[in-house]
Amino acid sequence: MKIGVFVCHCGTNIEGTVDTAAVAAAAREFPGVVFATDTMYACSEPGQDGIIDAIKDHKLDGVVVASCTPRMHEPTFRRTLERAGLNRYLFEMANIREHVSWIGKDREANTNKSVDLVRMAAAKLLNNKPLFSKSFDVNKKVMIVGGGVAGIQAALDCADGGLDVILVEKESSIGGKMAKLDKTFPTVDCSSCVLGPRMVDVAQHPNITLHAYSEIEEVNGYVGNFEIKIKKKASYVNWDLCTGCGICMDKCPSKKADDPFNEDLAKTRSINIPFPQAIPKKAVIDPNFCMKLIKDKCGVCAKVCPSEAIDYNQKDEFITEKVGAVVAATGFDLFDWTVYGEYGGGQYPDVITSLQYERMLSASGPSEGHIKRPSDGKEPKNVVFIQCVGSRDKSVGRPYCSGFCCMYTAKQSILTKDHIPDSQSYVFYMDIRAPGKMYDEFTRRAMEEYGARYIRGRVSMIYPQGDKLIVRGADTLMGDQVEIDADLVVLAVGAEAAVGATDLAKKLRISYDSYGFFMEGHPKLKPVETNTAGVFLAGACQGPKDIPASVAQGSAAAAKVLSMFAKDQLESDPQVSVVDIKRCIGCGKCISTCPFGAIKEIDFRGMPKAEVIETICQGCGICTSTCPQGAVQLQHFTDNQILAEVNAICRF
Repeated sequence: MKIGVFVCHCGTNIEGTVDTAAVAAAAREFPGVVFATDTMYACSEPGQDGIIDAIKDHKLDGVVVASCTPRMHEPTFRRTLERAGLNRYLFEMANIREHVSWIGKDREANTNKSVDLVRMAAAKLLNNKPLFSKSFDVNKKVMIVGGGVAGIQAALDCADGGLDVILVEKESSIGGKMAKLDKTFPTVDCSSCVLGPRMVDVAQHPNITLHAYSEIEEVNGYVGNFEIKIKKKASYVNWDLCTGCGICMDKCPSKKADDPFNEDLAKTRSINIPFPQAIPKKAVIDPNFCMKLIKDKCGVCAKVCPSEAIDYNQKDEFITEKVGAVVAATGFDLFDWTVYGEYGGGQYPDVITSLQYERMLSASGPSEGHIKRPSDGKEPKNVVFIQCVGSRDKSVGRPYCSGFCCMYTAKQSILTKDHIPDSQSYVFYMDIRAPGKMYDEFTRRAMEEYGARYIRGRVSMIYPQGDKLIVRGADTLMGDQVEIDADLVVLAVGAEAAVGATDLAKKLRISYDSYGFFMEGHPKLKPVETNTAGVFLAGACQGPKDIPASVAQGSAAAAKVLSMFAKDQLESDPQVSVVDIKRCIGCGKCISTCPFGAIKEIDFRGMPKAEVIETICQGCGICTSTCPQGAVQLQHFTDNQILAEVNAICRF
């Protein structure tokens, strides 16, 4: 094999701490290398043209590029080889930026390490073989998991693009957190007025099938051909017959259940439609409070239902959908603020969360838009907002910024003044983070036009005194202690991953971070893709986001799906495991350890053997390291190729 080596300067990123010319000179002495040079930017158009010219001029059979991370640029250089007439897998990258130049300033040591990495890459390349992709058909149907604003946007964009869409929502209505909001920042327009028409569009779109009150039970298959089992939870109401008239709610004698849509600020009936604009507008019975289901008493809802939709014997139902792609849009939940004992830890009724305050402000909320203290129903005059509750706090395991809390607090302080003109708002903050369009102007408006007093500092404790709450904290700008007699305290609670997000990630076989948020394929280049082909991300499931960012990512995920489905067939990645059937003893260890279910047992002349399903295999290599016989090899990362790298470095 004739190998060419190209060492990239990457401007000063590499050349600043690595003698790239010396690396190229050393590479010329490696076995198989017939050409080596250094270049300013290997990934640029002139750099790629130089590689193509060298392949033709020196009749190269393989290429090594020493530059930055393969994760970013390997596909680029593989395409370069194909343009020159070589197989894309006769290419290797040596990462001398992230692994060398960016982690040390000793030029001599860095140069030596770079030489070693290039030597290893060249040794592996000598053992590489051409690999070829296989084509397979695509099921051009997409499933959206989560019916918040991001999921709604993704579903509508995919449906408008001509795709059949399956939208799965675990609650009885779509809408997510946005459906609970009164107004949105920075325009202070009605949240339901913006979201409501989009929800109706979902219900009426001919290409969208909505499975509400449902959850993903099991995921099988691979990109282009997923088979997903959905559990439709028993609502004890036949939704085909239910008209959403609400008579059952009016007549139900039970009013003991906390209302989750109103953030437990009010009680609701055992049979309930969450809110007037719900889609679908269907009733659901809570079996934990329904006396008919608990004690076989009552049954009023069945007696008064004009369409005879009540079905106390209804069971969970399982259905299977076949789709080609999945968009995860499961949103977020709020941090459990009760861990903050200094804020009352849930003891004081007049210390509430930001989302509870949204329900107070909303005309459809439990107080019909009137701000009232939960303890006595009186109108508060002094309202204290506390920022960063469950955000930017390592002590509670939430060091990240939730992003939108500064903005919704400014909005709520503005709305407080609108609702109660003689009120005074106080905002304890760490920093104001308002980087979006018109965001900083909005926070200044809260201070300058609406008189909200911003106090830079943390609150040390809250305690009751008479019918007031004493909020004690520090003003770090003035260098003083502060005490405020508050009628109501609103905690700007941060975002965290949705409940059950990690379980869904395991079913979808995608990665998630230490906080439970789904991980994107690349933070810059693949913000809506995952490490599992055919699974995309939208909205706050990937990290805290406000409404515009969630909508944008929903459209981005839809664009990726439409782009993928633009072809009638997809190509599989040949970097998959293969089984040497002669060496396989049928122990099944590879089958039990494969996280993707990509290996199955077959009968070969009366003996159990393993066989890899190439379209499902993701090339992780776990089976290779598990097999006691060495019968499973990962193509492009075989034992011989890895040992060649080890031998190349150990010889010196």
